[in-house]
Amino acid sequence: MRAVGIGMVLTLVLVAPSSALAQPPAPRPLFPPQDLGLLSAPDRDLWAKPDVVMDSLGIADGAVVADLGAGGGWFTIRLARRVGPTGIVYAQDVQSRMLDAVARRVREERLTNVRTILGDPDDPALPGGIEVVLIVDAWREMDDPKEPGRLQRLLQRLLASLAPGGRIGVLDFLPGDGGPGPAARDRVAPEAVIASAQRAGLTLQKREVIPPFQFLLTFGVAPR
Repeated sequence: MRAVGIGMVLTLVLVAPSSALAQPPAPRPLFPPQDLGLLSAPDRDLWAKPDVVMDSLGIADGAVVADLGAGGGWFTIRLARRVGPTGIVYAQDVQSRMLDAVARRVREERLTNVRTILGDPDDPALPGGIEVVLIVDAWREMDDPKEPGRLQRLLQRLLASLAPGGRIGVLDFLPGDGGPGPAARDRVAPEAVIASAQRAGLTLQKREVIPPFQFLLTFGVAPR
């Protein structure tokens, strides 16, 4: 019976049409909330250089900014300290458990200028008047190969939320292995980010390396 069963399986595989065997690209998995501790390594401030990133994006006291794909809020907290009590930080994510973690950190830090927003993959659900949207190490989760139009819809809705002169900053890991971050096969190429942003009506204002591990792309609204 065991031999017959194996033979039947082999026969089914051999006669199945090639189209049935072809698999669509798998969606990129979201970062699991139970692993949030990995994003708060003691040395992250040293290599992530949040002050350098915020300086480059021109984030100042009183600014209105958004942390898109905020995760557990590591960068959200630093943005909130930078903009101060007269500014606002919108911490946005598509996973409610992430926003629960952000809310806990905000309470622990006794911050009053953070607002959490639950969006979805197509719509960030952000209000208008945002001066800077920061996307930190989350682009690969937003770019779903099974839904090629989703990223474009997301970016166009981000455009609608920007204040005049607003900017979108994409901070992610340089291609290749080494250091923290995902495996080389899971990293996004800066050129791919630029191409997608330009198709959505954004223009590249600045491209930088944040040594030793990251790149920063700053986009504005393309002139009409």
